[in-house]
This record gives sequence, C-alpha cells and structure tokens, in this order.
Amino acid sequence: MSDQSNKISASPKVRKFARDLGVDINNVKGTERSGRVVEKDLKDFVSSRINHPQNNSERQKEKIIKREYQHSDFGEVEIKDIPRVKKIAAPHLVNSWTNIPHVTNHDEADITEMEEFRSSIKDNYTGERIKITPLAFIIKALVLSLKKFPSFNSSIDDIENGKITFKKYFHVGIAVDTQHGLMVPKIRDANQKDINQISEELKKVSDDCRNLKIDKKEFFGGSMTITSLGGIGGSFFTPIINFPEVAILGVGRSYKKQVFIDGKFVPRTMLPLSLSYDHRIIDGAEAAKFNNELKDNIGSNFAYNLSK
Repeated sequence: MSDQSNKISASPKVRKFARDLGVDINNVKGTERSGRVVEKDLKDFVSSRINHPQNNSERQKEKIIKREYQHSDFGEVEIKDIPRVKKIAAPHLVNSWTNIPHVTNHDEADITEMEEFRSSIKDNYTGERIKITPLAFIIKALVLSLKKFPSFNSSIDDIENGKITFKKYFHVGIAVDTQHGLMVPKIRDANQKDINQISEELKKVSDDCRNLKIDKKEFFGGSMTITSLGGIGGSFFTPIINFPEVAILGVGRSYKKQVFIDGKFVPRTMLPLSLSYDHRIIDGAEAAKFNNELKDNIGSNFAYNLSK
C-alpha cells in the first residue's frame, strides 16, 4: 500500500495509542525485532521531545537569543521545574494548535429558567435544597446537540485517505483544574445518565484527579470536551481542541443582562459560550447551527430535555 504508516511494524493498539498522543508513528524508532514499535517506544519518544525539543531553525534562533540575554541579567529570578502533568500535556497542546485549523464561534445562552429551576431543586423527604452544578445541565444539553450534529462527535484519524470516525458513544470530557495541572477525564455514557448521576460523577472524577487517583485511560476516548471558567471568572476565550476530538466548548461565568423581549427590556441570566472547532470537518454554518441547538437545549427547552 502507498500509506507510509503501513510500513511501520506496530500493533493496532500501539497505532491507536500513537494517535491519542498526537504522534506520527513514522517518526518513532522501534526497539523490538525488525524495528517493531511498542508502547514504551512511544512514551520514550514523547519524553525525549519534552526534555530535548527538536532543533529547528526557529528554536535555534530562540536559544541564541536566550544565551545572549538571560532573565537574570535584568534582576532576581527563581527557576522551578515545570509540573509533571503540564510537561506531559505540552506536546498534546502543541500538536493540536499546530495541526488543527481552529475557528472559534462566540455566543450567549439564556439560562434564566435553568438557573431558577436549579435553585429550586429540593429533597422530597427533607425539603433541603439539592445543589447541582450548572455543568451537569450543560453536559446533558451538549449530548443532545451531539446527537443532532454527529460531525462534532467524530475524529479525523486518516486525513490523507479521507477517513473520518463517527463515534456512537457519548463520553464528555471535563477540564479539571488541579494543583498538578489541567486534567481532562471523561463522563462516560453521559447520554444514559440523569442530572443527579452526572452531578455526582463530576464530583467523583474531579476529586480523583486532584488526589491523583484517576486511571490514565480516563483521559482518552472522548466525544467532545467542556472547559469552564465559570468558577473563576471571564467571559469569552479560545479553548484549544483536545486531540483527537474535533471540537471543544468553552464556558464563561454567567451574568445578568437586560434583554429586549416582547417590547420591553427584562433582566436575564446569560452564559458566555466559546465553541472551537476543526475547520477541516466542520464549517462555520454548521458551527452556528450547533451553537443555536445547544443554546435551546440549555435555555428554553432545558426542562423538556431533562427527560430525554
């Protein structure tokens, strides 16, 4: 066959692992018999790229500048090790930003009814309020949107041969901010879980990440990722797509806004949305339609969608 990757000896499992890491397996030297590439070779390859970056002309130029003027030449400095999780994530981010043509669609969702409903949820027996994170509702809404727009639940694994993988599962990635760095575990089969189950699972995977008890397999095999700044602040931004996914949803902090409805201005609670997508498979019109569907699922249709 003409595909160069077929000349490299490696198992399907190892090839998939290479795609998940964003590594071109043709650049990896196999250590097994006949140059066969195994999982350890991929890990060593990624590790070497982190600790010994490629010396292309631009990086050589940067090194020359750094050698000519050190930070310490201008005042007191402190040098620390980059956190391990961030070092591991670095090549993934570089691969995504370099190889995926990102486009970001910014919009706002009216979540007034959703927030009123969320604040009214009470235990049937004790009457106490049940606290459910808004992210649980957003995950539910996102799954419904993915069902209607399957291109967003896909991966381009073989762009040269024009092949795209459409996923029949709905595993939503959640960006978790920890003291070790950003981690993205998955809420598996989110389409089969209700709001309470999703909310409880969000707490569990977040705690597992912060306590480093999460299995590394939980960082792979996602449909689409949500990254939220709601608990920190900020509105719109450009989130980087989590390869090999083709889209990511950025969520800002909700705020009050006067909206003109039925001939008068009324206060509404608005949620900033930033949808980054891979322009190789998703065009602007489809992204705008996806955002409109997502806004409806979060907003005016949310109560109906809870039963789905």
